[in-house]
Amino acid sequence: MKSYSLNDRVIAITGATGGLGRAAAQALRDKGAKLVLLDLDLDSLSAMAATLGGPDVAAGWVANVRSIESLETALREAAQHFGGIDVVVAGAGVSSVVALEYIDPATFDRVIDINLNGVARTFRAALPHVKARRGYLLAISSMAAFVHSPLNTAYTASKAGVWALCNSLRLELRQHGVGVGSLHPTFFQTPMMEAVIDGPSSTLVWNNHQGIWQFVALEQVVVALVDCIEQRHDLVTVPRSQGLVAQAPGLLRRLIEWIGFDAGKVAEAVRLSGEGKSG
Repeated sequence: MKSYSLNDRVIAITGATGGLGRAAAQALRDKGAKLVLLDLDLDSLSAMAATLGGPDVAAGWVANVRSIESLETALREAAQHFGGIDVVVAGAGVSSVVALEYIDPATFDRVIDINLNGVARTFRAALPHVKARRGYLLAISSMAAFVHSPLNTAYTASKAGVWALCNSLRLELRQHGVGVGSLHPTFFQTPMMEAVIDGPSSTLVWNNHQGIWQFVALEQVVVALVDCIEQRHDLVTVPRSQGLVAQAPGLLRRLIEWIGFDAGKVAEAVRLSGEGKSG
């Protein structure tokens, strides 16, 4: 398949000022793309856009993935600024590591609303633009879509939902020549992961991120993200060696759970996650 050149493509990124968003924006700019940076803080967006080359090649708009109107307005203004939008990367996401028994229902709803509904809203708002250019939609999911860790119910549900959403939407949009992909990295270092590393779950549930739970480099995730767009892939895992896990989740799930999650340690992690939350 011929590579989808990124030179002069207009690429919008939600969650643009986050760890992955910033790194991806720089890598895409290095490929010649023009960038629509979408996030919540205008000052951070403006500063980031300036470092990437200024308004002719990078500009920021405030957009909240919890509001379809916010996304529609931002993308409409961005399309007017750059003359259209070719690619949209739905990268905004949050996490909460706590047992379902103890999680604040509002926190659970927030994770689902940002991680899953936020992707749906982003893609819905992007459709008029990418359809006009036979473009590409990319959702940042996770290996959590296939490997469902304890103390991670909201996050795994949201990321599995993103995977399913992309599979369904791809069928809807193929008549328009629009590609839809999902990127599924394992653990990698971002500010969002710092709280996980500092908490007891890192040791008790994920073996302090050793063995099968070890981190991959942020740079590796960024390379895969760029490749996803250039090749218009349907699904990519990071590392690629975990592709079998994605392709056969039902077959391998119980084996992975047996290898990866010690029952006693998980029970202790559940108890610790509930300290101060029950009663």
